[in-house]
Amino acid sequence: MTLYLDDAAVRRLLRLEDLLAAMRRALIDLSAGKVIQPLRTVMDIPAEKGFFLIKPVLTERALAAKLITLIPGNAARGLPTLLATIVLMDPATGEPLAVMDGTWITAMRTAAVSAVAADALSPPGPKIVAFLGSGALARSHAIALRAVRPVTQIRVWSRDPANVARCAGEIEGVACASAEAAVRNADIVCTMTNATEPVLRGAWLKPGALVAAVGAPRPNWRELDDDAMRNIIVADSRESAEQEAGDVILSGAKVAAELGEILGGTKPAPPVGATVIFKSLGQAVEDAFAARLVYDAAIAAQR
Repeated sequence: MTLYLDDAAVRRLLRLEDLLAAMRRALIDLSAGKVIQPLRTVMDIPAEKGFFLIKPVLTERALAAKLITLIPGNAARGLPTLLATIVLMDPATGEPLAVMDGTWITAMRTAAVSAVAADALSPPGPKIVAFLGSGALARSHAIALRAVRPVTQIRVWSRDPANVARCAGEIEGVACASAEAAVRNADIVCTMTNATEPVLRGAWLKPGALVAAVGAPRPNWRELDDDAMRNIIVADSRESAEQEAGDVILSGAKVAAELGEILGGTKPAPPVGATVIFKSLGQAVEDAFAARLVYDAAIAAQR
């Protein structure tokens, strides 16, 4: 019988510790060519200035498709700007195993991948963290980053001061009046906005900082300026970064390595003290691994 798992069920079943390990494995498998993952399909929703995305993938334990809507106007409606549904199927038979709300999975697996990147690309020790963006991803990143590094302060900035204050209060962070104020002297910077023009300037970055660039998922959108993109670039997927990421395409930056190559030991990590940009596009393999965790936990709970 096909399971239907709503948002509440997904939140109950998805454990961060398991998710961090799964994202590490998913990225290694992706870079090793162990999954079949075509580029996502993107369709415009002109009336809402939004997008509908379809992301299929085949892994050893999952055949999955993720359906996503990105509607910037949802913020004014009190709804998440990104909503998602994941269909999980048996990779051998194609039998549908589960249909699950993918909104929490998206928020948590995105943050978990950033946390895996922080663990691999930033030295141990206390960290000052800056968030450019004050939505759901800021909340999930606060949880995930605190699981891999001692965080002494989280600074929050976005274009809406009310959202900044609300987010900072919820994650025990500090509200900042400008992006520059948030970024200066930060060890880890996470950009999680709907910006189409750069909101982060390389001149603000502390030498040796790590930037997890999560937004700007379209070829003509940017969050980082050319100065920031002159640093070492690591991507979750080289193909995705080179064809879908405006930060990479418009700056002419070259991807030095995939994170999965570094995690798997086939490429060296950037040298200690280097400023690193981790460009995260959000890969379907990450969704499949996370959905399989949720499904397996649901089955175990029924026994």
